[in-house]
Amino acid sequence: MSTGLKNALVKKKKAIIKKWFDTVVDTYPPDTSRFIKSQKDPFANPVGNTTFHGLKALFDELVNGMDYETINSFLDPIIRIRAVQDFSPSKAIGFIFLLKKIIRESLKEASSGDEEYHMFDERIDKLGLIAFDIYVGCREKIYEIKSNEFKNRTFSAFERAGLIKEGKESQDVIQDKNPPTL
Repeated sequence: MSTGLKNALVKKKKAIIKKWFDTVVDTYPPDTSRFIKSQKDPFANPVGNTTFHGLKALFDELVNGMDYETINSFLDPIIRIRAVQDFSPSKAIGFIFLLKKIIRESLKEASSGDEEYHMFDERIDKLGLIAFDIYVGCREKIYEIKSNEFKNRTFSAFERAGLIKEGKESQDVIQDKNPPTL
């Protein structure tokens, strides 16, 4: 990235991160959004605290480097929170791509060429792809947990009803007292 765009981004860093944070928080219902924006105590507002500090670190990585491990360590908690909430995949990770518009609006007066912005947009796109991978991994884990919970409840119900055979191979065999006739 050129020093011109980098300097402009560093100069406007605080305003860009605040706008990005507000944009992310605005994806929540209005009451939740107001709470997250107003509550500054990190213990009373872990979602807001995690999101703000994560966005700040992600912005620094976009500007200064693109270390995958660092990006993942700050992006994962944000996406993990959004994956367990009632967000569609596009809503869960879409906030990343909104950074492009925020930067354009914040740097209207900066004299960076289209090529510089294009290169920075590619970094944001890579960040979005990493976020998507994290989101999919989280959702897969959620479905796996739900599936295992259902299996365990079903097994326990069959066990209580006396429908489980005794013996060492019986843990996964259900005894059918009235087999269907064909």
